[in-house]
Amino acid sequence: RGASSFTLQLHVWWSLLHALAMAASRAGAQLLVIAACWALLQWSTVPSFVALKPREAVTDLEANLRIASVVTAGSLPLSIEQPATAYDSVVSMLQSWLIGGSLMLIIFAAVLVAATANPLTKRRAEILSQVENER
Repeated sequence: RGASSFTLQLHVWWSLLHALAMAASRAGAQLLVIAACWALLQWSTVPSFVALKPREAVTDLEANLRIASVVTAGSLPLSIEQPATAYDSVVSMLQSWLIGGSLMLIIFAAVLVAATANPLTKRRAEILSQVENER
């Protein structure tokens, strides 16, 4: 069955369910529940998954070749460009640590100032003191 026949079949069932719903509005909710259960049962019997044919068994040689090609492809960028493994000198390493540490201190100081200078926190404290004074 193709997709168009499934769509046509679904349209037919939907029309039938619609007609039954119209009849159920006159005959009562019980007929509608029965029709909905029947439609659900019919729809669930439509094949919705078709399994593929099983693949042939992979030999050990094929699996080993696949693994070797994946490992080679994954390590290829490392063989093309050598990674930087060390600083040029101890002085450049210390300079980078000093600059990085200084920047971290500046960022933490800015966060601390922003946290203590929060106008909402100050306003809440003022309102709290006013409420306590009125009591």
